[in-house]
This record gives sequence, C-alpha cells and structure tokens, in this order.
Amino acid sequence: MLKKFSIAVLILIALPFIIALFVQKEYSVITNISIDKPVAEVFDYVKHLKNQDNFSVWAQMDPDMVKSYRGTDGTVGFVSRWESQLEDVGVGEQEIMRIDEGKRIDFELRFFSPFESTDPAFMSTEAIGANQTLVQWGFDGHLDYPMNLMFLFLDFETMIGNDLNQGLEQLKQQLESQ
Repeated sequence: MLKKFSIAVLILIALPFIIALFVQKEYSVITNISIDKPVAEVFDYVKHLKNQDNFSVWAQMDPDMVKSYRGTDGTVGFVSRWESQLEDVGVGEQEIMRIDEGKRIDFELRFFSPFESTDPAFMSTEAIGANQTLVQWGFDGHLDYPMNLMFLFLDFETMIGNDLNQGLEQLKQQLESQ
C-alpha cells in the first residue's frame, strides 16, 4: 500500500514537469491604432522613451515608481530604468537598440524583479494619409521551462495585448489633443 501511495505521489509531482515539456515557451503580441497626425510628428513623439510615461499603462501603474535614465532620449543606447514595490511593475529597464528614423524603434526590455527576462519590443509608424499614421506596438516574450506551464493558466498574449491597446488609445488621445 505504501509503495502504491509513493508512486502516486511521484506521478503527481512529475506530471506538471512532463506537461511543461509540451507547452509553448514563446509569445508575441502586436497591436495597432490609427492616429490623426502626420507620421513625422507621431514618430518624433514615440521615439522618446520618457514620453511613454504619458501613455504606457505600465508606466502609470505606480505613481511612486523610481525612474532613472542614462544617455540621450530618442537615440540608440538610451536607457529608461524603473523600480517599483508593486509586483505587477517590478524592477527593470528599457533600452533603445535601433532606430529606423520615421519608421521604427526597437527596444530591449530587461526585467530584474519579480522575475528575470530579456525581451524585444518595438514601435513602428507608417503614413496612411497626409495627416494619418498607423502606429504598431509589439512585444515578444519567453518563459523558460518549467515556468512556461503558466501559459496553461494565463493568457499572456491577451493580457499584454490589452495593456498595449490601452496605451495606444492613450497615445492617440495625447497626440490628437495637441
């Protein structure tokens, strides 16, 4: 009887680890919005990381968040760092890795707490009219084994997509009201 119980316990412990072998480890989210402003004006605004404080949901979650910066905003190598006591915000930094002027900014997001991760993100702009710009905001993420098991319980793509969409709505309001 003890042997059967021990085997059952081992199976229960091992089962999540076995399942995690077959669960995705990557996710990708891209959202977009149309803004009634010329592409040059929109791009010049979004390439400055400090402006994310005005539209990013995450930047607005903790008014007591400590922020620091290195470099010249709107240029490759600029780093925006944040530190928050809130677990949903945590500690991390974002660095501008590449700028294709007027078209795209590539970032590297480095999270240090409550978990460690390094993930790429981007914002792109495209003229869809003389005074209308399509803005895309994208984020790719990764969860290592066995943490990828969380994909079975949380829809990261929808959660992050909702936050990016809300940020883009706030960006639209911010720019169109100027």
